[in-house]
Amino acid sequence: MSLETAKRVLRIEAAAITDLIERLDARFEKAVELLLSCKGRVVVTGMGKSGLIGRKVAATLSSTGTPSFFLHPADALHGDLGMLTRSDALLAISYGGETEEIVALLETLKRLAVPIVTLTGNARSTLAAASDVVLDIRVKEEACSLNLAPTASTTATLAIGDALAIALLERRGFKEGDFAALHPSGRLGRKLLRAESLMHSGDALPRVNLDTKLTDVIYEMSRKGLGMTTVLDAEARLAGIVTDGDLRRLMQQRGSEAFHVSAGDYMTKAPVTLSPHELAGTALNMMERRRITSIVVVDKEQRPLGVLHLHDLWTLELF
Repeated sequence: MSLETAKRVLRIEAAAITDLIERLDARFEKAVELLLSCKGRVVVTGMGKSGLIGRKVAATLSSTGTPSFFLHPADALHGDLGMLTRSDALLAISYGGETEEIVALLETLKRLAVPIVTLTGNARSTLAAASDVVLDIRVKEEACSLNLAPTASTTATLAIGDALAIALLERRGFKEGDFAALHPSGRLGRKLLRAESLMHSGDALPRVNLDTKLTDVIYEMSRKGLGMTTVLDAEARLAGIVTDGDLRRLMQQRGSEAFHVSAGDYMTKAPVTLSPHELAGTALNMMERRRITSIVVVDKEQRPLGVLHLHDLWTLELF
């Protein structure tokens, strides 16, 4: 019985979102343009369940490049309206469009000339009439068996809020690096760390020259503990790398003669490199795809800045 109820709820809510697709038109584009041109912040407001959805929409906007915050309409009537400025835009959520606390704000909003985008299921409502753009979020029915509790309607509202946030993200040219700057913590933050913040650099960077003999190569690799070393040319540019595997193959082929061979003679040429601005997730994908354990981080002149090791990325629990 409960399983059938769950399936019915999901079908109704899925249909509510699907119906929105057919109703999207130029008004959505106008809403995006209005919010994009906002010089201040997008202030989201709503009461009850609409307010809870509004908080999530505001959070999504803020995390994707559109400064935003949630303003409770009741609190706004008791002093918090001072948080709103003439540079802001209002995103109001009211399914019926007659929420008393929001309607009571309209006079002040008009005096401040704050543009209003409204998400409502009632295009003939007071709030809709006072808005610059109205996005229709009406649903045929709620998923509640009594057709009373906001369920399908809140799902539809959340979906439209996400659609606005992502449309704005794309219009702003918001990139992974921007996202990383706003998500410095947690698994997502770790995935978005840059190579320059994780690499072994300075004295921890293993380096030898093209003419360095085997004994000194082994010493440098042992001292730095990364199982490899960079090999530099006369201009301190990356010429190649020497790995544990390279040493084993050299010893098998040359035996005791290997101790007289220079690093440039057996190094791996043209090793995999990346810029210091690449993300940790990208580096991990490269290593796993190529089945290597380290990548040299270089500048534009191919001078080594550091080394990223696979174990360091695994410890971040990126995935």
